[in-house]
Amino acid sequence: MLRLEIAALYCGVNILLLLVLAYLVTSGRRKHKITLGDGGHEGMSRAIRAHANAAEYIPAGLVGIVVLSLFESLPMWVLHAGGISLTLGRLLHAWGLHTSAFNQGRVAGAALSWLSYLIIGVALIYVGVGHQLGG
Repeated sequence: MLRLEIAALYCGVNILLLLVLAYLVTSGRRKHKITLGDGGHEGMSRAIRAHANAAEYIPAGLVGIVVLSLFESLPMWVLHAGGISLTLGRLLHAWGLHTSAFNQGRVAGAALSWLSYLIIGVALIYVGVGHQLGG
């Protein structure tokens, strides 16, 4: 699997996750006849936050993964580490928000999402500085 194909895989899965979360918000709005906001429904509030949290974290993570995929010198495991932690983190976080106001899914999901940002951010600095120094 080529580096750009790895990035495409994580982009595709995360975009589909955003689509599913958007569908859950839309279907909840139809069910409860809500045009704006959560209408005071806790389930709607959770669905909206799950989608919003994913929409806040996923784009930056995917941009980082795509940029990293352009550097041949970077080991492919770094792309997978960033992609898996981002994807699994967002899935767990969304699941946690949908099932309870606060649980291990949310905590683990947030931790994995932050880990993905750490992996991706450090790797981007590494390849950026490495190429500036002639590496």
